[in-house]
Amino acid sequence: MPDLEFLVLGGLAALLGAIVQSSVGLGVGLVAAPVVTMLFPSLMPGSILVAATVLPLATLAQEVKHADLRGLGWAFSGRVVGTPVGVWVVVAVPTRALGMVVGAVVLAALGASAWSANVPRNPGTLATAGLIAGATGTASSIGGPPIALLYQKESGPRVRATLAVFFTIGALMSLLTLAAVDQLPLRQVTAGLALTPFVLVGFLLAGPIRRYLDDGRMRTAILIVVGTSAVALIVRSLI
Repeated sequence: MPDLEFLVLGGLAALLGAIVQSSVGLGVGLVAAPVVTMLFPSLMPGSILVAATVLPLATLAQEVKHADLRGLGWAFSGRVVGTPVGVWVVVAVPTRALGMVVGAVVLAALGASAWSANVPRNPGTLATAGLIAGATGTASSIGGPPIALLYQKESGPRVRATLAVFFTIGALMSLLTLAAVDQLPLRQVTAGLALTPFVLVGFLLAGPIRRYLDDGRMRTAILIVVGTSAVALIVRSLI
């Protein structure tokens, strides 16, 4: 059973991350992963991946009909390739180097998408985003920004539902792959399960924020969250 310090600090981070993700479509990895990595590194990445599997199910219970399943098919083709890459990264590549590179790439993509009036979303960009998300999500549990950028101009329900499907299946793929190569200790799974009440409470608290963002403010919120996630990766790597 996780200790009280993890339940308080990790639980608070998961609660805040769940409020963000339940509003914008991503956020648990952004908020909780840096905290858990710095304070409880032995519980990463499994604990946050478990929480990232549970939270999207609550979103899908409300908004599953809005998910872009066709686009997700291409994204998952990339994720299938990216997930083993992420496992290899966990084993072989220093976390600092990974975070610096991924953070810089996400910031560059954010700048390009904010500058451009149109962000292309086609089989090629979806598969590439899925590959990057598979690698970074498995290695650091922050895999949402590449997909979120491609859907930034869609409605709130469509963004949240599409990302929820991607996160649920993607996190399961990452967990199963980590377990297959003996990189998923039981203590990480137990810690993740201990965070699930916090993420579910966060989902309930996010209701008013969802309604506020759905009134034409979704794209700005996505760009802010994605940019913050990139900076958080870089700062975490430097620390």
